Amino acid sequence: MDKKIIIGLVGETGSGKDTVANHIQEKYGIELLRFGNPLKKTLRLFTDEVSKEDSNWLFGVLSEHFGEGVLHNALRKEIENSKQEVICVNGLRMPIDEQFIRSFDNNIIIYVTADQELRWKRSVERAEKSDDVQSFEAFKKFEATAKTEKAIKEIGSRAEYVIDNGGSLEELLENTNKIIEEITKK
Repeated sequence: MDKKIIIGLVGETGSGKDTVANHIQEKYGIELLRFGNPLKKTLRLFTDEVSKEDSNWLFGVLSEHFGEGVLHNALRKEIENSKQEVICVNGLRMPIDEQFIRSFDNNIIIYVTADQELRWKRSVERAEKSDDVQSFEAFKKFEATAKTEKAIKEIGSRAEYVIDNGGSLEELLENTNKIIEEITKK
């Protein structure tokens, strides 16, 4: 277990963290896990359209009943059972998520970020979740008030690597490659 490298990805909505996660999985064969997968899987039992609001609500209910570490317990089991040497956990959002990643001996956090208006435009364009198509004012309000969004910049301030995704896709992938190659050489 202590030989595994655990990479935590943190970033605001529309920052490009999913693009980074998918790229390192495809190019480097790194196993990809997400904090939010159990939430999405559960919500899809009840609705075809999973929203950030629904995920936020379900996380609150599960945390209240089982404790804040409910999602971490599931991920720890997956990591312990994995045969992969490098594992990426995408979607750090809360201080407890950062603590979880830091609980592993070999841990690294990568913060993917971009300007708020650019991230809003990307979210509207992709319309991945039912509430992605919203006004810029609603987007800003959600980021300022949602429990799952408030700590992202703070966690990012302690990351070993920061990727500013204000440029092209090629630049994002090039920066990602440099970081992953440096991490995997250690």
